[in-house]
Amino acid sequence: MLEATGLHKTYDHLSAPLHVLKGVDFKINRGETVAVVGPSGAGKSTLLHILGGLDRPSEGKVLFEGREIYSLSDRQRADIRNNQAGFVFQFYHLLPEFTALENVILPALIKNDMRQKKEAQQKGLELLEKVGLGKRVSHRPNELSGGEQQRVAIARALMNDPKIIFCDEPTGNLDSQSGQEVVDLLLKLNKENQQALIIVTHDEAIAKRTQKILHIRDGKILS
Repeated sequence: MLEATGLHKTYDHLSAPLHVLKGVDFKINRGETVAVVGPSGAGKSTLLHILGGLDRPSEGKVLFEGREIYSLSDRQRADIRNNQAGFVFQFYHLLPEFTALENVILPALIKNDMRQKKEAQQKGLELLEKVGLGKRVSHRPNELSGGEQQRVAIARALMNDPKIIFCDEPTGNLDSQSGQEVVDLLLKLNKENQQALIIVTHDEAIAKRTQKILHIRDGKILS
């Protein structure tokens, strides 16, 4: 479903160019779970952002269902991100002035016109119930624990029924118990929905729960 070939990413610095990715090849099938592990600075998050259409590679291609996403217009690529992909980040990125429900339905409001807001709200309520927050729909982020905020972010990522979920250190800002619950939830939803799941993590215990582990170091996949 998703394939990358020959990915390179170089950032310009005053002293010398910083070569973060150095020829990465990657494949993920529909419904597959993959962990990307490696030390800090290895290029894990850069790889995830390129695969998700968030950051253009310096060289190489990313194909989503056969379409090379960086040959598309910015608008077409944004449509793929909103309609086909979901994103879960370490720092949640919830809007503080919005309730949990309002944060969850944002992707649907971007996708559809406001006349469909009622349908989006109903689906948002169902998703919050599914992630165990049925009684927290009117709470704002500062009224939720870190684990609860991450569950809101997961529900938001599922709002438009994506085919793939990208997770960048989803437990990195949580205590061990909350982190375990978040990983349990992600894997449970993967089985239920058959959505591909890519998790960037430094935690080998999390990685061992996925079907495939990619070890990345110094910008290259070692195994």
